[in-house]
Amino acid sequence: MLLVALEHDRGVLAEAAREALTFGRALAEKMDEDLEAALIGSDDEELVDEAGRYGAEVVHTCVHDVLSDYGPDAYGATLAQMVTELEPSAVLACGSDRGNEVMAQAAARLDAPFVANCIDVTPDSWTMTRVQWGGSLLEDSSLDADVALLTCGLHAVASEPGGSVDADVETFEADLDDSHRVTIVKDRTVQEAGVTLPTAPVVCGGGRGVGSEEGFAQLEELAELLGGRVGCSRAVTNLGWRPHSDQVGQTGTRIAPEIYIASGISGAIQHWVGAMASKHILAINTDREANMVVKADWAVIADLHEVIPAITAEVRRRRG
Repeated sequence: MLLVALEHDRGVLAEAAREALTFGRALAEKMDEDLEAALIGSDDEELVDEAGRYGAEVVHTCVHDVLSDYGPDAYGATLAQMVTELEPSAVLACGSDRGNEVMAQAAARLDAPFVANCIDVTPDSWTMTRVQWGGSLLEDSSLDADVALLTCGLHAVASEPGGSVDADVETFEADLDDSHRVTIVKDRTVQEAGVTLPTAPVVCGGGRGVGSEEGFAQLEELAELLGGRVGCSRAVTNLGWRPHSDQVGQTGTRIAPEIYIASGISGAIQHWVGAMASKHILAINTDREANMVVKADWAVIADLHEVIPAITAEVRRRRG
């Protein structure tokens, strides 16, 4: 059995949990084993139903006074106890800050190795490729353990429902006490940050083909109109047209928007690593053989300086 630890915030399922279930479905199929989920700190029916839509056949729920809010010690201890009792072949979470933290806590309690941020896993030999150093390095690793403890790289896959089932619910009783409250969320301060590049539903990316720093003005206009953000390739940051914070890629930001509009971007492998989790890609390029064009869902073979203003005008027209 493959057990996926679900990340949530006070009963709201995180996108990272959907990514973990999506990654987990493919891994469970390779393992030829069932996909089950661990829901710690909640037994909300909507979360259980959503886990089922993403392929979980059984959801193990655990509620406890100590689990009233997120705490890495309590969550890690609960997950470790689940592993001991349920005896899964592997445990998977998404490699978000919280996912990696909980898995590290569980691994320490189990005295077991833990492999973080995997983008590909071969279960027969338990070999995996994982990202290191913020995505600037891909490392091939092998694991020798009684149970494989893994996280998948954040945005390594685009979350997609699949294998929808009515998940069974099994209640798990955790053995926790006040010693597990050593670290716990007590309060929250919400800051209005607006749409960021990693969370934007639409990203309008530009490459060397944009031609100049001023050329990004039309991408800014379209991104604002669509409620998105502007991204760019490494070549653009090297030329000084955009800051590094806008760079999409292996050494930049990994994105997972509903649509990535890639304009004048060749699609080198380093850029593709950062953009491949996009649910849909529209490539605009004069080179029909460009890697981004070949991999895109849709492509327009034309001058981006003609296409982008035309898209902007059409969106404005349809919105009246």
